[in-house]
Amino acid sequence: MSKLDVVRAWKDEEYFSGLSESERSRLPEDPAGMRELTDEDLGFAEGGTVTLFTFTIWFCPFQETEPEG
Repeated sequence: MSKLDVVRAWKDEEYFSGLSESERSRLPEDPAGMRELTDEDLGFAEGGTVTLFTFTIWFCPFQETEPEG
């Protein structure tokens, strides 16, 4: 298997799934390691969004009170 095929197998899931068991067993370990993240890991992931501004609106309805006395 050429170096190009090895890298393609690491990056292209469809190509990897098309390899035989024999070919898969001869692949070296992906240097990037395992690519799956847990839900907890994903909770810490950031990026891909931009916050332009943040604001808070307070709503205080007018409440009539009866005059004292």
